[in-house]
Amino acid sequence: MNKKIHYFILIFFFTPLIKAQFHEIGIFLGGSNYVGDVGSHRYLDPNEFAYGILYRWNITDRYSLRGGFTLTTLNENEYRNNDINRFRRSYKISNSIEEAAAGFEINFKEFNLHDPVLSFTPYIFYGIGYFRYDQFFIEPGNSSVEPVYNNYGKDKKIAIPISVGFKFNPNPFFVLGLEVGARYALTDNLDGSNPENQYANNLNYKFGNINNNDWYIFTGFTISFTFGDLPCYCKE
Repeated sequence: MNKKIHYFILIFFFTPLIKAQFHEIGIFLGGSNYVGDVGSHRYLDPNEFAYGILYRWNITDRYSLRGGFTLTTLNENEYRNNDINRFRRSYKISNSIEEAAAGFEINFKEFNLHDPVLSFTPYIFYGIGYFRYDQFFIEPGNSSVEPVYNNYGKDKKIAIPISVGFKFNPNPFFVLGLEVGARYALTDNLDGSNPENQYANNLNYKFGNINNNDWYIFTGFTISFTFGDLPCYCKE
């Protein structure tokens, strides 16, 4: 009986709040790149297509809850960098990424979707992500033999996303944005440099700095369409 009373109280208080919010649903289109033990040292170098969907629940004109799902393939090679040792090694990687992320988006200034005229704001997004990726290890080659890339299945890990961006709404019906988002992956094997699970103890397959985890970066633009009742941003 007490549980039913608690559920009733939650529904009673939160249903009007939910109905009062202004929602957005849209897409992300852009590029991705990887930062780790293979490839160049450029941190922002999108070289592969990335795309996804996003959802915002605008609680106020400064704070939103946000979620999304993004797909890409991380591609990198060592033919184009200034590190002569990496250039001679000439590894190349390809790793498919499927990421779901959720968190908070904070506007640097008031972003009132009631306004019929154009409004804009910088923003920051942070939260937590969960992604699926390919596991593999590399058997080194030599001058006459190419390296061998051994894929041994999929794995799932946590990522810590943080993004900065700039968005504006030409009218109350849709929002456009530009965004750069870095993901700190809780694995060091997006590039095959530090294999896990059954190969974790084989030092022959490890290389690079095995004490640092990998990163991947999303760069692109968003377009989202608004729906639902407008929240009241009026000040008493």
